[in-house]
Amino acid sequence: MWTGAISFGMVSVPVKLYSALNRKSVRFHQLSGKTGVRIAQKRVDPSSGEEVPYEDVVKGYEIAPERYVVIEPGELETLQPKKTKTIEIEDFVELSEIDPVFYDHPYYLAPGPGGAKPYRLLLEAMRETGKVAIARVVIRSKEQLVALRPMDDVLGMATMIFADEILPPERLDEVAEAGEIKTTKRELDVAKQLVDSLAGEFEPGRYSDTYRAEVMALIERKAQGEKIAVQPTPDVLASPAPDLMSALKASLEAVRAREDEHGAPKARKKAPAKKAAAKKAADKKPAAKKAGASRNAAKKPAASRSSAKR
Repeated sequence: MWTGAISFGMVSVPVKLYSALNRKSVRFHQLSGKTGVRIAQKRVDPSSGEEVPYEDVVKGYEIAPERYVVIEPGELETLQPKKTKTIEIEDFVELSEIDPVFYDHPYYLAPGPGGAKPYRLLLEAMRETGKVAIARVVIRSKEQLVALRPMDDVLGMATMIFADEILPPERLDEVAEAGEIKTTKRELDVAKQLVDSLAGEFEPGRYSDTYRAEVMALIERKAQGEKIAVQPTPDVLASPAPDLMSALKASLEAVRAREDEHGAPKARKKAPAKKAAAKKAADKKPAAKKAGASRNAAKKPAASRSSAKR
């Protein structure tokens, strides 16, 4: 979907960009309930009731109710970022420094013509140092902030959300109220035991979209002429446990009973020795520090993301 080159220092790596997603959502069309014909979407001027031709549609930014600033296409074109075919690497950072909330859409980068060797060199250098590249690239006339990282034998690229687009959790009153609640050491110990009893290695294939499967099964049944009996949905909301400690202990006992029924608890897999050694080497290497308060101010505590390291 895009061809260009990764640029870091004086090195250029020709690459091709491929989407890493194949969305599986079920798409419905809007039909007329009377005729069953698909509804046509039209652009209509509500003041006249007439359809507006596409060439007469302009962009407007609402500055007050029913007041707009009209922007001409030519005016936007003067502001568009310079169209380049380069992924400009600006920094190399630790993966653990990036909170997963900043990731948007995943892609794969494959080597372009004549780029196999520099591609492999960059991939191995990033893998050995445990670094992630932060870069900028223009895709479809829009500048994107992206993160590049090695994913086995391919370079992955994820578009990122800018910091000013992330809403701070401090704006949620419920979070502030929860922060004032104190827990006991005994409650925490039992909760940690429950977490440990459910802990294991992340295996993406174990999880599937059960709702989509049920929707497709429903469509198939209706297509075969089966009548679907619609049952009223009870309005059930989860309520806090009246006795938190009792709920924790009951949950822990249920997990242990399930383990006894199915045999020994699931063993935790160890990371491959090669990856562990690479991480150890990266930990020993002092990271380069950049001057400037802006970077330190923008830095947030990173959430643990073991799955992202795979």
